Amino acid sequence: MADLHVVHAENPPAQTPLLNSNQNHIPPQEPRQQQQQQQNEETHLDQTLKKLEKFLTFLGFKQSSWRSSALSWTAFVLISVALPVVVLELSDCSGCEMYQIKAFELDIVASQACLAAVSLLCISHNLRKYGIRKFLFVDRSNGQMSRFHDVYVRQILASLRLLIYWALPCVALKTAREVIRMLYVNHESWWQSVAILLALIIPWTYVSMISLSASVLFHMVCNLQVIHFDDYGKLLERESDVLVFMEEHIRLRYHLSKISHRFRIYLLLGFFVVTASQFVTLLRTTAYSGIITIINGGHFAVSTIVQVVGIIICLHAATKISHRAQGIASLASRWHALLTCSSTDSLHNRVSNNVGNLEAAINLDSMEINYSESDLDSSDYVPIPINAQLASYMSSYHKRQAFVTYLQTNPGGITIFGWTVDRALLNTLFFIELSLVTFLLGKTVVFTSN
Repeated sequence: MADLHVVHAENPPAQTPLLNSNQNHIPPQEPRQQQQQQQNEETHLDQTLKKLEKFLTFLGFKQSSWRSSALSWTAFVLISVALPVVVLELSDCSGCEMYQIKAFELDIVASQACLAAVSLLCISHNLRKYGIRKFLFVDRSNGQMSRFHDVYVRQILASLRLLIYWALPCVALKTAREVIRMLYVNHESWWQSVAILLALIIPWTYVSMISLSASVLFHMVCNLQVIHFDDYGKLLERESDVLVFMEEHIRLRYHLSKISHRFRIYLLLGFFVVTASQFVTLLRTTAYSGIITIINGGHFAVSTIVQVVGIIICLHAATKISHRAQGIASLASRWHALLTCSSTDSLHNRVSNNVGNLEAAINLDSMEINYSESDLDSSDYVPIPINAQLASYMSSYHKRQAFVTYLQTNPGGITIFGWTVDRALLNTLFFIELSLVTFLLGKTVVFTSN
């Protein structure tokens, strides 16, 4: 433990105690070899971040200047709003029975555009303000060392794979629905059908990718912090310095607080937009007197899947990091209990040996001194190390107990204006949504008897 304090004092302030404590176990390397290895790891991470940044720029999230911002929002309005509305207005077929209902389609376009606009506005603001590295908390100024770079890269790639796994099936469903609709509706020529098909699929895919990418970015930020919470749990198995644990936990809670502050508006607005969209869908489908088929109502199902999947990705990431942060208190309690039990046993053995030596000394001295003042001298001499050991033990015990109490009263996690996103909040949201759905169904669905 003495070595730990020395290393912590010599490192610059940007280094965190957790990272310093792990550096003690790294074997020494030659300066040139170590520098080259660090540059290679940074290059790998930088390449991954550059690819991610290009992808976000393609979707319009990177708005570093007013020109790029104007270009991004202009493209968003033209592709996601103007193009589908114009196509729906021009491709109206009033004589086609069971053809797509224009009101249904316009509602879907509006809901998808609102959700994508919320995602684009919130994420682009954070990227413009912090940059990609600070936005993901992989900047070296935050104390992240090269030993996490490979884990960062794997997590970023895993989040991008999650986006692909959800985006491809949704686009395939949308394409299948539009192909079926085009086969049912007769147009003047095949190229007109293909043009309408592409004009409806491309805008929907664009806005869906924006909303899903925003959810995946939040998922990525949370899972990158999970890496540090897992490493923090391993630190409890290696070290016993309470001050190191306190400093590292304060740093982790600070990062969670910043994440909550950056994403709370996005989470709140996204949840409201999706909820409103689902209720509009429910109201439209239940109030419609005709038959709902894949031709006129299939678009509702596909768009609902995209919106609900985005919310589930966000809630899953938030609850995961919240419960991981709350689980630290359980790990610290177990660590405190194990150290307390082992320290008590060793201290009890030392006290018993000292007391036995004291009794032997008293018996030997009683034969010559006849219980003179030397008995008091010897009895005063022996408990001195016992009291020192007790004081040291009690001091360490109180530090650990204070640390466990601190963790229990400061669990941390992703919060939305003070509300921690965990299982309790998910249960509350579920019953609120269920109550609203049943209320709406009770107002719209009426069964009559002949």
